[in-house]
Amino acid sequence: MTENRKKAILAVSFGTSHHDTCKVTIDAIEKEMQAAFPDYPLYRAWTSKMIIRKLKDRDQIHVNTVKEAMEQMRRDGITDVLIQPTHVINGIENDLMKEDALSYREDFHSISFGDPLLTSEQDSLDVIQAIADEFSSLKKDQVLVLMGHGTTHFSNSIYAALDYTFKDKGYSNIFLGTVEAYPSMETLLKMIRSYQPSKVILAPFMIVAGDHAKNDMAGDDPESWYSQFKSARYEVEPVLKGLGEYPGIRKILVEHLKRLDVQ
Repeated sequence: MTENRKKAILAVSFGTSHHDTCKVTIDAIEKEMQAAFPDYPLYRAWTSKMIIRKLKDRDQIHVNTVKEAMEQMRRDGITDVLIQPTHVINGIENDLMKEDALSYREDFHSISFGDPLLTSEQDSLDVIQAIADEFSSLKKDQVLVLMGHGTTHFSNSIYAALDYTFKDKGYSNIFLGTVEAYPSMETLLKMIRSYQPSKVILAPFMIVAGDHAKNDMAGDDPESWYSQFKSARYEVEPVLKGLGEYPGIRKILVEHLKRLDVQ
């Protein structure tokens, strides 16, 4: 087995049906992974069945599920798989991805997993730094409000912990909330009211700036964060830029992948 070992990278993302953001986020992350390992073939898999179906129906584009990618690699004679997710947290998507990949453990010499973006305490500090660098022009009387996805999974607590860490590291005007869990918009409005900013800048805390960013965050619907801050009488500026566009964030994910290959 040792003579004919053939390693490959599997980059796993939730996915997006928005080509504009895909190009500058998921594609960009995969390019940097490939550049770090030019000798390993790189495969792609997405975990959102809904997005995969939408792309197939609308654009006739096929993206592999994790199981399809594992099948493909087996056919291609890959023996060792380095799986690097672009997931933000160790949540439901990440758990299911591991389950799907490990159902092929008999077919490979080894299957190893890199950590999602926010795994260690150091990751949190690096993410904070990447965001602070990106918004270095943020003034003291302005606030940056980041919209995370949120989950029913216990790993959701990382969002509140990261919000706290921003403050602890001196970024008292950066707030992190979620669309589907805690901290909620209600919590954010309370905290921001006491800060009394001259302006609210909204940005997605998700790898891509897709549906949630365009609709739930920046949309005209009265329920969107943009509309809610507007009706609370704030000047609001939405920034439609996914985390995958930040060089510092891509670097963290590539570092996670590099740690896998030392085994």
